[in-house]
Amino acid sequence: MAMRTGKPTAVAEGPGREEPPDAGGGAADRHRLTSLQGLAALSLDAMASVAYGPESIVLVLAAAGAYGLGFTLPVTLAIAALLTVLVASYRQVIAAFPDGGGSYAVAKRHLGRRTSLVAAASLILDYVLNVAVSVTAGVAALTSAFPSLHGERVWICLAVLVLVTAVNLRGVVDSAKAFLVPTALFVGSILAMITVGLFRDGPVSTASATGHASALGEGATAVGALLLLKAFAAGCSALTGVEAVANAVPSFRAPAARRAQRTEVALGALLGVMLIGLSVLIGRFHLQPVEGVTVLAQLADASFGHNAAFYVVQFATMVLLALAANTSFGGLPVLMSLLARHHHLPHVFALKADRQVHRHGVVWLALVSAALLVLSGGDTNTLVPLFAIGVFVGFTICQVGMVRHWYVERPGGWRTKAALNGFGALLTGVSAVVVTATKFAEGAWLIVLALPLIVLAFEKVHRAYAEIGERLAPGRVPQPPHRAPSLVVVPVSGLSRLTCQALTAARSLGDEVLAVTVTHPAAEDRQAAEALRRDWELWKPGIELIELSSETRALGRPVSAYVRKLAQTRPDAQLTVLIPETEPAHLWQRLLQNQRGSVLAHAVRRDTDAVICRLRFRITGAAAPARSGAPVPRS
Repeated sequence: MAMRTGKPTAVAEGPGREEPPDAGGGAADRHRLTSLQGLAALSLDAMASVAYGPESIVLVLAAAGAYGLGFTLPVTLAIAALLTVLVASYRQVIAAFPDGGGSYAVAKRHLGRRTSLVAAASLILDYVLNVAVSVTAGVAALTSAFPSLHGERVWICLAVLVLVTAVNLRGVVDSAKAFLVPTALFVGSILAMITVGLFRDGPVSTASATGHASALGEGATAVGALLLLKAFAAGCSALTGVEAVANAVPSFRAPAARRAQRTEVALGALLGVMLIGLSVLIGRFHLQPVEGVTVLAQLADASFGHNAAFYVVQFATMVLLALAANTSFGGLPVLMSLLARHHHLPHVFALKADRQVHRHGVVWLALVSAALLVLSGGDTNTLVPLFAIGVFVGFTICQVGMVRHWYVERPGGWRTKAALNGFGALLTGVSAVVVTATKFAEGAWLIVLALPLIVLAFEKVHRAYAEIGERLAPGRVPQPPHRAPSLVVVPVSGLSRLTCQALTAARSLGDEVLAVTVTHPAAEDRQAAEALRRDWELWKPGIELIELSSETRALGRPVSAYVRKLAQTRPDAQLTVLIPETEPAHLWQRLLQNQRGSVLAHAVRRDTDAVICRLRFRITGAAAPARSGAPVPRS
């Protein structure tokens, strides 16, 4: 579907749409984000990545011994340079594509539909894995502090996931308000740790690392290019989440694009300062990685000492890692909504609730993440190798698309902007290849397999909607409606007020009404059928009662077979099957129903093209007195 502007064409959903798209402003703005709230709601993934980004670099360089660790700061500066490129690029993405979608929207306009679907698939994988990794990492921090909880980590992970899902179902603004405090606490504690550490001549304490085996390699005196590339690619895990703001632009208050751009710059600045600051401290304290203790914990120990401040940093890290999943809950439902409006996902994902929440996307993300948590056993190391690949693919596609964007639009200084995006595409592309190659045997093959499968699913959904659209011909002026003879079939099992109301409604709907009942050859069933026939003749409703004999206890098939026969003998008639049902006042009482209506509706829908009308007889309060002459329902 060609697009001449960055704004996607909405798909009419008819009466099923919960709320039409809002142009911004008014009461709906109360459920949208300010810049500060956007930083809290959409940056948790990126902010929390400073807990494992520098550590990933150190663990790779440690293979070359203490000499290799000396390259921590240069590698981090290269990552910070890439971060600058990405932030500058995504500011332009936000301005050019204010309806969100990030790399998917860029690729759709400039690189073609297939490429855009690869970008969307990579983003979906990244968002889902982010939830699982963030929750498991946060719970791992908790179980490290309280080892007795280690055996219950899966249940704790699921509890955290339920909590984050519940907050997001209340609305993205409510989730942003809930996460403002932990975000501020984490960022403040990291910046304070960096500031204090820069004034230290050496580590105040090494208590956290004492007694733990060193992970440092020995005997190396040189660092090869491949090792530096691996360290760079591993450290780029700190960049996951940078794209989330561009994906969720519609979640901001008007002017949404300007607020989102400010949020993107603030995110990039904070993330860059923290990454560089932590790397400087690693070199200043000559930190060496040890087993069982995080790099961030050692830095807090070295800067603050093993005191209350140390535990504040650990607590803030634990909470933010657990809540970093909120980035996915803010970005993925918006992306799924965009895909649904482009007919690549079921249209239900485009619906919004009254709090501006894409609740179907939120629930779907929670269910898939829960499955990952259970399958991984709540183990972070099982999930991390899969984490960064998807986002690098999305980064690369977005950068290449923006190069094409500048070439086509050619604004002032477009060559410089295109060169910047091209350099970013080269860096992220190399990172994607290196991470995939080095992590392939550790589970990256699953992502390599999943990406094309998701794209194929997008294509299948799109073809299905295309076939439906071809049959429905939306947007074309149809033939004038005409009146056809109407025949209404009402299944009945006995006489009651429900039967009377159903036949009354049927007579109001159709020119001709037929009542049908299914009989069985068993003795007790024959007696019930004879009693119904006798009562029907006494009642004289003026409607014929037709008995459908069934050798088995089947109910739906005899009725659908009769309706199918009517359709063959009366091809000019509009057939309607009106199914009467009772609806008790209390939810628990509905469990007492025999579900005959559902069985009949399913059978008729499966086997015929008849219109199905389910008449609900609501039972509220005390029953009204029976009218004179009305039959008493048989038990």
